[in-house]
Amino acid sequence: MTQRQYYAPRGGHPDQKVMTTDRAMFTEAFAVIPKGVMRDIVTSKLPHWENTRLWVLSRPLSGFAETFSQYIMEVSPGGGSERPETDPGAEGVLFVVEGEMTLIIDNEKHRMVPGGYAFLPPGCDWQLRNEADAPVRFHWIRKAYEFVDGIEVPEPFVVNENDIAPTVMPDCNEVWATTRFVDPDDLRHDMHVTIVTFQPGGVIPFDETHVMEHGLYVLEGKAVYHLNQQWVEVEAGDYMWLRAFCPQACYAGGPGPFRYLLYKDVNRHMALPYSQRR
Repeated sequence: MTQRQYYAPRGGHPDQKVMTTDRAMFTEAFAVIPKGVMRDIVTSKLPHWENTRLWVLSRPLSGFAETFSQYIMEVSPGGGSERPETDPGAEGVLFVVEGEMTLIIDNEKHRMVPGGYAFLPPGCDWQLRNEADAPVRFHWIRKAYEFVDGIEVPEPFVVNENDIAPTVMPDCNEVWATTRFVDPDDLRHDMHVTIVTFQPGGVIPFDETHVMEHGLYVLEGKAVYHLNQQWVEVEAGDYMWLRAFCPQACYAGGPGPFRYLLYKDVNRHMALPYSQRR
C-alpha cells in the first residue's frame, strides 16, 4: 500500500512577533481559510463527544453555500462518541488524515488509518472511539440527505483511498485524476466526496462554472487557484469554500503532486421556492 501524506492541523498559537496578515479571505463567491487560521482559539466542541475538539471549516450559510458542513475532528486517546450524529436526516463522510480510530457500524468494528474513508447514510447506527495512544484527526462532511420516492438510501461502507485506482481525466496527458469512492452513475448518492490529484504543471484548463457547491481541503502540495477572477495561492492545510457558480480553475505548481479532498452536491433537482407555487 502506498503511504500517502495528508496535512492535519495541530492547533497552538503563534507567538507575539508573528505578522497578523495572512491569506484568509471571505468574498461574495468564495472563502479561503489558510492553515495558519486553525489555532486553538477557533476550535469548537460537540455534544456527546468526549476528549474531542474540532475546526469548523464550513456550515450552511444563507446566500452563500447552503448544502453542507465540514469539520476537522481531533479526538484524543480514549475519546470518541456513542452518539456522534444528533440529526437523523444527516448523511456523512469521514476521511482520516492522521492517526487511527475504531469506527463501529451496526456493531461491526472497522479500523481506520490515514486514507480511510467511510460513508454513513442517514439513520446509520455508528459510534467512534480512539483506542490508540495518539490523537486521530479526520474530516467529517455532513449533508441533509435528499430522499427521493423510488430510490433507495445507499448502504454504509468503509474503504481506503490507497485501494482505489484513480480515474484519469480525458485529454489531459495523465496529469489530472480523480479518486472516486462511489459510482457517479449511482443516483442513490446526492453528494460526492472525492480526491483530486494534479501532477506538477497540471491544470484545470478552463473556468469551471457550475451549480455544485464545493469544499476543497488541500491534502498535499501547492497550487494557484483562479476563483471568481482572483488568483489565490494555496498549499497543504488550506481550505477553499465555494458557492454555486463560482468560476474556478487551477495550476499545480509543483514540485510534488497537488491533491485535495473535494465535496460537491449532485444528482438532485434544484429546490424551488414554495412561494412560486399555485
